Amino acid sequence: MLNQLAASELVLNQDGSVYHLNLKPEDIAEKILLVGDPDRVPKVSQYFDKIEVKKNKREFYTHTGMLRGERITVMSTGIGTENIDIVMNELDALVNIDLAKKEFKTEHTALQLFRLGTCGSVNPDVEVDNMLVSENVVGLDGLLHFYVDYEFENEFSRNFLEKFPYEKIKPLLYFSEWTASQYEYFKDAKYVGNTATFPGFYAPQGRQLRLKSTDEQFLEVLNDLGVTNFEMETSAIYGLSKLLGHKAITINNVIANRRRGEFAADHHASEKKMIEWVLERVIQ
Repeated sequence: MLNQLAASELVLNQDGSVYHLNLKPEDIAEKILLVGDPDRVPKVSQYFDKIEVKKNKREFYTHTGMLRGERITVMSTGIGTENIDIVMNELDALVNIDLAKKEFKTEHTALQLFRLGTCGSVNPDVEVDNMLVSENVVGLDGLLHFYVDYEFENEFSRNFLEKFPYEKIKPLLYFSEWTASQYEYFKDAKYVGNTATFPGFYAPQGRQLRLKSTDEQFLEVLNDLGVTNFEMETSAIYGLSKLLGHKAITINNVIANRRRGEFAADHHASEKKMIEWVLERVIQ
């Protein structure tokens, strides 16, 4: 058949699970919480009424269970958009490809994806230990340029591109936005903002150890262009969700304000607050 995939394109493990995530279709729910740190997975699943699935491979840990009568999954992605590329494609394969036949399904399933992440703020007015929901996102990693037919622009992206001063970085930029219907869960978040997703932790985020970054005022420039906060995954989640037809939103726990030099006094307590806050809203 024309839609049949070669073994080299859809790689499976010997038990028929997808290669990196080590999962089969029955192992996930349609509501999936994405966290970066594998250690955060049990911190979320401890609130489940029952855990039915525990699987892992490399940095990808997955727990699926029941909470207040609804099935839900929490999964770790590791750090960076390159990992999100793996996670998004393999999650989509679990629900929209017949793995045994390696054929596309005729009926599309849309997953609901919720990223629970920590972030730093570049806006001096954003207070730490609060929830910030990402509406628009700019990716500085270039990932979506590898995919055919990805195009997105809105007022935020047009303004950003017009005024972005770093010509060497500019070809990498791409933009996306939340799935607006997902915001219904989180309308009481203190902040809604525009997020920058960086391809690294040091120079891309304005940190300098032995190597110098492009511009010591990089974060201030981003804030002047309308960016509220930064992290390392959201642009890929939003962009690939649009291409694949899934629903996505990122909930950021602001643990640092770089402009004010502030860091959460207890980021573990802040993390716990975020998990409870999200679960109360996603499973009502």
